[in-house]
Amino acid sequence: MNRNSDQSVNPLYKKWRFYLYLIFGIILTLFILFLLSLITLRWVNPSATSFTLRENWSELKSERYNLREFWFSSDEIPEQMKWAVIASEDQLFLEHSGFDMESIREAWEERQSGERTRGASTISQQVAKNIYLSPTQTFLRKGFEAGITVLIELFWSKDRILEVYLNIAEFGPGIFGIGKAADHFWGISASELTPEMASRLAAVLPSPKRMRVEPPSPFAEERSLWILRQMTQLSGIAYYQPEEPDEFDDIDPFLLQAETDLDQYLTSQEQDTTYSDSSDVKEINEDSELINIDLPDSLIQLPKPDTSSVTPDSVNLF
Repeated sequence: MNRNSDQSVNPLYKKWRFYLYLIFGIILTLFILFLLSLITLRWVNPSATSFTLRENWSELKSERYNLREFWFSSDEIPEQMKWAVIASEDQLFLEHSGFDMESIREAWEERQSGERTRGASTISQQVAKNIYLSPTQTFLRKGFEAGITVLIELFWSKDRILEVYLNIAEFGPGIFGIGKAADHFWGISASELTPEMASRLAAVLPSPKRMRVEPPSPFAEERSLWILRQMTQLSGIAYYQPEEPDEFDDIDPFLLQAETDLDQYLTSQEQDTTYSDSSDVKEINEDSELINIDLPDSLIQLPKPDTSSVTPDSVNLF
């Protein structure tokens, strides 16, 4: 009798398997809730996204608004607006299943070589990121983004993906969705957007907090013209009539600018490395250097230039 009483049974909460099952149950519950929300968004328009919730509205001196107030359905969105974002952000959107593998490969090669001049995110990936995630650049976030993208492509149609993207994308500081953007910049409905307006909105998508829609910066205007040319090539509709062909017509100005910025950065880094120890740099006496070099007298004793024929106008040409 005493022997049996000494054999006490450990409570369930003291067993490690209990916590394993608990963690698994919590993860499974969260996944089911997430899956239900994603499927629901196939028909229900979101009132906010992770990007609108994390926006510093007080700094913008503006109030957070409900995205549904300015929502436009796929049928109400003009075709030129759809083609503009496809041309700008994801030209293979209608063909791929959520991922542009060629762009991903090129982006990875550039990252490995120390260059980061292009993005590889598709419209589907951007929808996944904007609704559920943050803009932080980590492999963990990219992993979640990839998983959500697969589910979005599985449960949503391409029309719905494009509709959601156009209604949640940021077109300026605190300006989310084409409905809000059209009203803010031009005081019109999104259904009235012209091809030029659509291309200008799409032009700022890579950096909406820095690039200006109205009035457009020179760079935004240049990129909007490139987008119009791409829209014409993709759709077969004459959104743009080129005057003269240019060898850079098919290159995104945003990528050209990124490459220029990268070159300037690398050049500055090399200069900083070369002249980092200024104490070892001695002032060079040009005359003494020339004397020490074994050159013919005809080269050392150079004749003075004749400046009598130089006029003030010729000096100011540049």
